[in-house]
Amino acid sequence: MDAIDAALVEIKNESLNVIHYHQYPIPSDIQLAIRSVNSELNLLDLTQIDVQLGELFADSVIDLLQQSNVSSTAVTAIGSHGQTVLHLPESKTPRTLQIGDPSIIAVRTGINTVADFRRHDIAAGGQGAPLAPAFHAWQFRSNKINRVILNLGGMANITVLPADDNKEILGFDTGPGNGLMDSWTQQHLNTDYDMNGKWAAEGACHQSLLDNFLDDPYFSLNPPKSTGKDAFNQQWLEQKLELVNMNIANADVQRTLLELSAVSISDAIKLHGREAKELLLCGGGIHNPLFVNRVETLMPDLDIVSTEKYGIHPDAVEAVAFAWLAKCRLDNFPGNIPSVTGAEKSVVLGAIY
Repeated sequence: MDAIDAALVEIKNESLNVIHYHQYPIPSDIQLAIRSVNSELNLLDLTQIDVQLGELFADSVIDLLQQSNVSSTAVTAIGSHGQTVLHLPESKTPRTLQIGDPSIIAVRTGINTVADFRRHDIAAGGQGAPLAPAFHAWQFRSNKINRVILNLGGMANITVLPADDNKEILGFDTGPGNGLMDSWTQQHLNTDYDMNGKWAAEGACHQSLLDNFLDDPYFSLNPPKSTGKDAFNQQWLEQKLELVNMNIANADVQRTLLELSAVSISDAIKLHGREAKELLLCGGGIHNPLFVNRVETLMPDLDIVSTEKYGIHPDAVEAVAFAWLAKCRLDNFPGNIPSVTGAEKSVVLGAIY
């Protein structure tokens, strides 16, 4: 919810070029409403936000094209992931929900819009996530070096890319990335996030609390697996703090949350990407130097670089991934990887508006 990521992408055969990328802020009242979805939002409010986000997404496309001096008629399609407000793939009734009305985007821009990427994978028995690994494999896989892609978003997820084509690609959510840190910052500093990890740097990691965090069953689950704010949220954090039953300074909680993200990421890579020589970083967490430093310190044997080294700015990777997934949909090409999501088979993802 930090911003709408909009990327204008040209894909020709096996090459991809990011023509322009821009972030558009989401108004604070809409952010607040989205955060209330699971606790107090009613159907009338939810459908209103669905429309408001559709309008915002359309605005971002129109402005991006104007900035780029590109006509809408030159654009084949828009890939719109939407805003996730619910993700429960392990429920008795597995489901996920992304909002931001794609009909509005299509009508206002005059461009075919592909959306609702996750539910077909869930219908096929998968987690509906993560979906970016298929793009990571297309863009970043090498036949010379084993790589891991780490996306430091609200949740952190990794893609393990073996150099050997005969080995399966693996990808899953490792657990919290920036999400819990952002939530704690919003609660206590009244700002959207901890700029450059400055607040966390003022605190100290509390080992008993960290151990309690890492005791969550999710971390010991084998992939395929995915998670989200339905599992790791403010309520989860408050319950963990109550279990420790100690008066811990707010800055120390923030520092411990950062350590939780870094350690759970490191543990996952050491277990499932142990042959990797290179780690490519993307996502908003790359701008938190303390976070990145802890990841580097915990995995000293890896060559850790930004995805920018291989042609895509780290902030733009997910937006570019959904442009690529939109192209897959138009080409009737499967967008999921069953070894990643756990689906029974490869399926074409997304609906065309």
